[in-house]
Amino acid sequence: MTSTSPSTPSTLPVLAEVVRSGFTEGHHRGSLVLLAADGSVEFALGDPAAPVFPRSSNKPMQAAAILRAGLDLSGERLALAAASHSGEDFHLDLVRTMLGEHGLKPDDLQTPPDLPLDPVEAEAYLAAGRVREPLTMNCSGKHAAMLAVCVRNGWDTATYLDPAHPLQVLVGQVVAEAAREPVAAVGTDGCGAPLMAIGLVGLAHAFRTFVLAEPGSAERRVADAMRAHPEYVAGTRRPDTWLMREVPGTLSKMGAEAVQAVALADGRALAFKVDDGSTRALGPVLARSLELLGVDAPVVSRIGRAPLLGGGAEVGAVRAAF
Repeated sequence: MTSTSPSTPSTLPVLAEVVRSGFTEGHHRGSLVLLAADGSVEFALGDPAAPVFPRSSNKPMQAAAILRAGLDLSGERLALAAASHSGEDFHLDLVRTMLGEHGLKPDDLQTPPDLPLDPVEAEAYLAAGRVREPLTMNCSGKHAAMLAVCVRNGWDTATYLDPAHPLQVLVGQVVAEAAREPVAAVGTDGCGAPLMAIGLVGLAHAFRTFVLAEPGSAERRVADAMRAHPEYVAGTRRPDTWLMREVPGTLSKMGAEAVQAVALADGRALAFKVDDGSTRALGPVLARSLELLGVDAPVVSRIGRAPLLGGGAEVGAVRAAF
């Protein structure tokens, strides 16, 4: 697919730099936007209006579409429907439960076989002699919810990932409404689900929409479930979980290829993408963005730490450059 962005990697600004032993050995470029509480653009770098694939940062919108389609989810189940879970036992147990509640089984999942997303969980999983499974893939909670709403509505479960499927058409509508802009392109995400491209400004607006939505709406229900059960959205060792736990009212969701979106309780919001997809830059860029939005909490420093090692000792760091 040809990029629709007018920017090239060489013209995008540096969001993070890699400093080893006092020497800058690399840079991570990208685009970023911060929204004020009233929704206006407070700060921007690069080309935040250009379409990107938000990857798993679109999951709150996908979960809202599932609710709009009539599946009555709440609590941990709804949080898991919007999750990129770590593959911890409590994640996998709930995915199995959600499937069983609708007469489904793990074999119905069309997620590609994978290891747990969390490296600690992946090591334990392999040490136990287990192999990659669709259930273990980090999007299996979302796929379980998609299958369940198909069963509820009598929709074909074999084609639930087809962009023309009624559920996926509804997802596209929810994304466009929340972002306040049309979907620029449709691709295929790593999990196989249709993926809608929007700009970073639109992505930040979408998260702002969710936290400010009317109580009882699909958007607010998703935001409330994610904020109440962040360990089901991510895992026990993940920055999204830390941020939603330690800054009350915050909605946070990362996406593959170094995408991040966050909205604070009062409507301040941010979204960015590191152009080269390097996840090592996510924490430093997120922490600096939160600082610029005025977030003053110990978790910001924790998220921002990205040390570089030499001989087992810390000799440098990836750090924000704006």
